[in-house]
Amino acid sequence: MKKIGIIGGTTPESTLYYYKNFIELSRKLFEPNYYPTIIIYSLNFKEFSENPRGWDGRREMLIQAAQSLERAGAEIIALSANTPHLVFDDIKRSVKAKMVSIIDALAEVAKMRGFKKLLLLGTKTTMSMPFYREALRKYDIESIVPEEREMDEINRIIMRELSMGDFRNKKYVIGIIEKYAPRVDAVILGCTELPLIVKEGDVSIPVLDTARIHVERIMREAMASMPQS
Repeated sequence: MKKIGIIGGTTPESTLYYYKNFIELSRKLFEPNYYPTIIIYSLNFKEFSENPRGWDGRREMLIQAAQSLERAGAEIIALSANTPHLVFDDIKRSVKAKMVSIIDALAEVAKMRGFKKLLLLGTKTTMSMPFYREALRKYDIESIVPEEREMDEINRIIMRELSMGDFRNKKYVIGIIEKYAPRVDAVILGCTELPLIVKEGDVSIPVLDTARIHVERIMREAMASMPQS
């Protein structure tokens, strides 16, 4: 199996969730005690989120992390967060290792399930900037986002609560999903902290857990070189 490199720390809670999913999936797929080799480069989230140069500085941090993972032997590299995919193409160009996009992985699953219109939840950057919706549009998938004040509150919950392991506002997030449910086929949990509080069955529409979908796609890529039994 190819070695997997994960750029984590954005935030630590979501990085833990990724690792947990890798372990759970491995136990379903392989013999006991067989797990993929995973190299995690955990960024300092304070330095990342408060970088004085904004996304130019964050891009440099992510590129350095990807290149470090490649030097450490990673053959497949992925970002354990949705928002940094804003600069995914720049990171991809900086390494020779295979980069696996969370947005492409999500879009493939949504298209396979016949979803045409989705509610996108995530950080305000993910919801308000066009990079995510434009990437989905390439797959003929339309996406909508909540109202401005709702985006602000969801962003606050993610950054100030979920990233610290505080899950007190689950009902608020579920309420937002139900408000828009009649207009969409499913909801994208487009921040890898959101699956920590919203699960399939919590709401009346299908839930697309981007972290779980991403892990499954990374694993398929890592297993591509394995001999078939």
